[in-house]
Amino acid sequence: MATNAGAAASERKGLKSYLASHMREFGLLFALIAIMVFFQIVTGGTLMRPVNITNLFLQNSYIIIMALGMLIVIVSGHIDLSVGSVMGFVGALAAVLIVNHDVPIPITVALCLLVGAAIGAAQGYFVAMWRIPSFIVTLAGMLVFRGLSLWLLEGQSVGPFPKSFQILSTGFVPEIFPASIGEALASAFDTRNFNVLSFALGLIAAAVVVRMGLKKRARNAQYGIADEPIGLFWARTAIIAAAIIFLMFKLSTFRGLPNVVVTMGVLILIYTFITEKTVIGRRVYALGGNEKAAKLSGIKTERLTFLAFVNMGVLAALAGLIFAARLNTATPKAGFALELDVIAAVFIGGASMSGGSGKIIGAVVGAFIMGVMNNGMSIMGIGIDYQQVIKGLVLLAAVFFDVYNKNKQA
Repeated sequence: MATNAGAAASERKGLKSYLASHMREFGLLFALIAIMVFFQIVTGGTLMRPVNITNLFLQNSYIIIMALGMLIVIVSGHIDLSVGSVMGFVGALAAVLIVNHDVPIPITVALCLLVGAAIGAAQGYFVAMWRIPSFIVTLAGMLVFRGLSLWLLEGQSVGPFPKSFQILSTGFVPEIFPASIGEALASAFDTRNFNVLSFALGLIAAAVVVRMGLKKRARNAQYGIADEPIGLFWARTAIIAAAIIFLMFKLSTFRGLPNVVVTMGVLILIYTFITEKTVIGRRVYALGGNEKAAKLSGIKTERLTFLAFVNMGVLAALAGLIFAARLNTATPKAGFALELDVIAAVFIGGASMSGGSGKIIGAVVGAFIMGVMNNGMSIMGIGIDYQQVIKGLVLLAAVFFDVYNKNKQA
């Protein structure tokens, strides 16, 4: 009995210690859940309706895509204030090429991505090679590309786009299963529609999450690396898997899986792999942690900084295409102040202002927290003035929490 009691006490102590050292990660997950539950209650269930979940993904897709690139920039010890303006400029360029000059869509998309890469390269060149602070360079870029958008569109909106371009944002993955299966499931769940492919992909994604978690635990055990307590592992994994299945079920009862969700999913997987499993990813973290030490260890810090901004430019361009496709028009004010939401999402997601710290999944969760708050407050009818105040306080609280934890650990 004494042995069992001692083991239980030791397990509780280990759990408490692990939670204390990983408070940021678990706090972020619980914060997202709490915010979603809160808005689900106060909106009378509107937040979790299938049509609203679909809109939530469509409304925040470009924020999440740019947050992936912004995380790399911030981890490397820099910042990019121009992403909203670059996004608007690329959307304007796409509109002029497609609507005014009938340039084929594949060529337009390729040109716009190349323009985004060139913009990132230009800004990265001044930051990396001339050592001009990224704040100044990208602030200048924000003004330049805001002005170029106005010039390119001549102060007017340009649109609409052809349906084949709108598919980038508003299209849905087509069903591949027989209609009879969908009708049977729709009847069983008492819904009007049911997209079998979307739900099947959700089940597969949940299974992959569980398998990857178990595989990581086995690898850590093999090399003697301390891992999270087994009970906490299963609780966290079950919450994530259940959330995936629930969201995909909701999407399945509406129109299925939006194309932009597939784009986001692929990008999230790619950038998670790059940051966690590759040499260049580890070097980016080393660059942000201590640039001088990284340079002395043989890392080409200038090239990494340059590539971080090129990558940010490409993702901002992709976000611009998706944003324009969703609005079905390009406007001079497109992307205005969106850089603030992108930067806020990354910092809320756990990235450090001093660089060298932050995860892709954290940036994604941070973007969803901002998105759910925007969506929920809009449903409640809260004015944009109060929304800005609330988002500012949330950002301040997230950064304060990060600084407090660092000082406490020190």
